[in-house]
Order: sequence, then structure tokens, then C-alpha cells
Amino acid sequence: MVATENEPHHRQLTGGGFRAALFGLSDGLVTNVSLILGFAGASPGHAVVRLAGLAGLVSGAFSMSTGEYLSMRSQKELYEYEINVERQALASEPELERQELRDIFLSRGIEAELADRLSTDLMRNPDLALRTHTREELGIDPSATGSPWTAAISSFLLFAVGALIPLLPWVVTTSGNLAWWSVGATGVATVVVGASVGFFTRRGMIYSAGRMLVITAVASAVTFGVGRLVGVH
Repeated sequence: MVATENEPHHRQLTGGGFRAALFGLSDGLVTNVSLILGFAGASPGHAVVRLAGLAGLVSGAFSMSTGEYLSMRSQKELYEYEINVERQALASEPELERQELRDIFLSRGIEAELADRLSTDLMRNPDLALRTHTREELGIDPSATGSPWTAAISSFLLFAVGALIPLLPWVVTTSGNLAWWSVGATGVATVVVGASVGFFTRRGMIYSAGRMLVITAVASAVTFGVGRLVGVH
């Protein structure tokens, strides 16, 4: 079926890459600007703040990517196990599975005669029968169980990009009020990322940008205050 001009075009989001990239970029911005400002509030010196930001970038990127990989791998293995159980049931008890499919169609409001014919026709095609059963009974699409490597790589790269933005002023120069440069760069990036999220999710660009900006500002202010309170002594 070809989509018409008035029909929405859906994006493929089940691979995990989009979610991991979005979370990675957002976390990179919030985590590292908070870390950098926390150290800057304690006034330990330029080199210490720069080292802390670099450590936050590297450790955070590896942590995010590892977490995404393990999470997606576990989810994928669970899905594959359930799909295999369904595959074995289709092979060993085809009539029982046909009856289950018929009952599902009946519960959806399809007339008995049509439900019986649909379930019979679907069972003639093993691949189509498996896809239909897993979608209807488990809510799983066998062709879209997610990619652990896509999620891990996307998370690693985008976290590093996000974490680099507040760190960049501390890398390129040693003079000036670098904390404010970090705040400014992060603020601009946060608004852009938040607006992009609002555009993709259709939740409103201004609302999404403002929400992310407020969250980032609160986290940064708290860590800066803690750094200022504790100090280096």
C-alpha cells in the first residue's frame, strides 16, 4: 500500500540507534557541563577543570555505550527466545496455533467466517504466521528486535559530542571566564537539541527546548553551588 500525500510518513525507530543517539547527546551535555561547573566552582585551576571534563567525556561515553549495548543485547536475546518458542509451537501444534489466531481475530471484532478464513490462510505461510503470532500475542516484530551495536556506537559518539561542547572553551584557551563560555555554549546546544527533539516528536519545539534548558540549568547550578561550597581546601 502506497502512502498518499495526506498520510503521515513513519520513521523506523525500533533499531535503538535514534533513542541511543538522542539520550547520548543530551546526557553528554548535561553530565559534562555539570561536572565542569562543579569543579570550576571549587576554583582548583584551569588544568584540573580541563582534566575533569576530559575524564567525564571519556568515561561517560564508554559507560553510556556499554550500558546501551548490554541493555539492547539482553532485550534482543529475550525477544529471540520468545520468537523461537512461538516458532516451535507453530511447528508442533499448528492447529492449536491456528485456533489461537482465530480467537485473536474474533476478539478484534472480525466475523467468525472471515476470522476462520484469515487464520487458515495465514498458517499456510510459516514466516507470515510467525510474524502475525508474535505481533498479536507478544507485541514483537521479528524483523525489528533492535541492534545492540547501533545503539552502542550511536550512544558513544553522540555522548562524546555533547560532552565536548562545554569542555571546548577549556581546551582552546586558558584565559577569560571560561565557566561562562561553557554555560553559553551549552545553553545554545541545549536549545538546539531540545528544539530538535520537539520537531521529531511533534511535541512543540519551544516547549521541548525550554524544558531541556531548565533541566540543564538546574543541574549545572546545583553542581556549581556544591563545588563553590566545598572548595578545594
